[in-house]
Amino acid sequence: MNVLRKIWRFLVGVKDALALILLLVFFAGVWSLLRGGPPATVPTDAALVLALDGQIVDQANERPLLAAIAGDTARQIEVRNVLMALDRAKTDMRIKAVVLELDAFTGGGQANLQAIGRALTAVRATGKPVLAYSTAYTDDSYYLAAHASQIWLNPLGGVLLTGPGGTNLYFKKALDKLDVDVNVFRVGTYKSAVEPFTRSDASPESKAASQALVDTLWASYRADVSKVRPKVDLPALLADLPARVKAAGGSLSQTARTAGLIDRLGSPEDFYGTLRQQYGEGEGDSIASFNGITLSRYLSATADQNKKSGDAIGIVYVAGDIVDGFAPAGTAGGDTIARQIDRALNDTDIKALVVRIDSPGGSVMASERIREALLQAKARKLPIVASFGPVAASGGYWVATAADEIIAEPATITGSIGVFAVIPSFNRLLDRVGIGADGVKSTPYTGAPDILRGLTPDTKMLLQASVEDIYRRFTGLVSAARKLPVERVDAIGQGRVWAGSTAKDLGLVDSLGGLDAAVAAAARRAQLPADVRTVDIERRPSLPFEILNSLFGEEEEDMRQQAAIRDPFARLARVDQARILGGIAQAQAVASGPTMQASCLDCAGLMPPRALVKAPSGWLASLAALVD
Repeated sequence: MNVLRKIWRFLVGVKDALALILLLVFFAGVWSLLRGGPPATVPTDAALVLALDGQIVDQANERPLLAAIAGDTARQIEVRNVLMALDRAKTDMRIKAVVLELDAFTGGGQANLQAIGRALTAVRATGKPVLAYSTAYTDDSYYLAAHASQIWLNPLGGVLLTGPGGTNLYFKKALDKLDVDVNVFRVGTYKSAVEPFTRSDASPESKAASQALVDTLWASYRADVSKVRPKVDLPALLADLPARVKAAGGSLSQTARTAGLIDRLGSPEDFYGTLRQQYGEGEGDSIASFNGITLSRYLSATADQNKKSGDAIGIVYVAGDIVDGFAPAGTAGGDTIARQIDRALNDTDIKALVVRIDSPGGSVMASERIREALLQAKARKLPIVASFGPVAASGGYWVATAADEIIAEPATITGSIGVFAVIPSFNRLLDRVGIGADGVKSTPYTGAPDILRGLTPDTKMLLQASVEDIYRRFTGLVSAARKLPVERVDAIGQGRVWAGSTAKDLGLVDSLGGLDAAVAAAARRAQLPADVRTVDIERRPSLPFEILNSLFGEEEEDMRQQAAIRDPFARLARVDQARILGGIAQAQAVASGPTMQASCLDCAGLMPPRALVKAPSGWLASLAALVD
């Protein structure tokens, strides 16, 4: 029987290998067909169409093959591509306007929105109009629309602005009912990442810090909108919104028009009919067809503008949660990024590095792994400039301490200098359900930390000492990098999160600006011209992922509007749902991640979740099973 079993396993293995080879051959064939098609061209007197159907991110997640085919993951658009297209469109005589389609836009982090907003304003400064359309605008979509020269709104829709903030979940009472102890070791008065496990509400210190942060972000939002639409008075609008809606006969769209939030009311047929009149007919016969070119086709058609050789600035991406080991794009694997940096050092064309950070942190060890790799580059006399995206907190800020200069957006969520450890123990739960736990030891610390019988006082002391030691190292790194006294770093640290504008005043960043400003700073330090080429240093997506992007990256024109959530209140509910799911995902990452972490829970509620929340795993899954 054993021989037959081995023969069967061998045959199954051969079958699986052949299936894999055939699959690879199939993908290679599809890829060659796609690559061999006619090159994209830019039509004359056309509009650049930015159909932002999904989420703006710094680095897109590499979606699992089957999930992408089934449509189980949200589309992600890299902010660099949007900025590159707008920069080219400014001087492209074939492009006469920019069209923003925002019906299916799910957000992108306020810092990235600020960068796109500046790019839209630069396009308008050349005399080219920017037109925006959506059935319902919420905070992020309206921020971009505000930078348009003409904002269209569906008469059945509305503009619903709520500002940053919201409600988080706290699990202390549920854990008490399950007799589960969550052992927390932390440094930082404001390090709230562990509070969902230790409290039933936010601590006064955490709530005060979070309130100050959202107030600053909202003030920045209001100031940006007022700058491009001076007649809009958001505080006055929100102060008496119900009365204004009532005066408009219950119409949210008429309220928005009266308040100056939008310029024109019209159906999609009206909007696209106007575009056809202004820019000509398109190739399709759908209502959304007109003489335009989509983002990816425009980038493909203008790819020859990219410099192919010569001195360059390398851009390293630290995007998503920072995790140990290797990870795909969209997650910051410590070993993955360190290897990318090491390979960049072997490229003699690269004269400086920009590390682009959009991360709430994660593993301390992985953060240090990335920092050490950057220090190796520094030892090779390469200037390093850190560019902060929507979030650069905890482990993300740890990485930035290797930089010669730090540049953030005014709305970048910055800081969260603090460390914690979370270890659950189930001794009370096991006793309640009648399960015993026993064993032998060779030393007082055998099996420590013992999650079955509970942590001993000595083990708790060692863990707290380790957390405090890492915090001292963290503040020491910041002190040396920012040339601040350790006592000052400790005072502005303590796990507290700041907006980028405040972080600049505190000395945590050097100046305000986007990725372009960071590239310019790196070029100055390397004594290179301002128009130096850039090279993205990142893991190349797998072949199936690239094929899927080619197949599904461009939707048919008559499908562009079908993914939208058009009802304004449904849109608002979906935004809040995404925020809550992001908080749950971050709490799960804290509970199931490494023991020592530098992570920011507040950040999760202020940025769109990068991926759908998976089913609970590890000890959370066990608790869920017990509750069921």
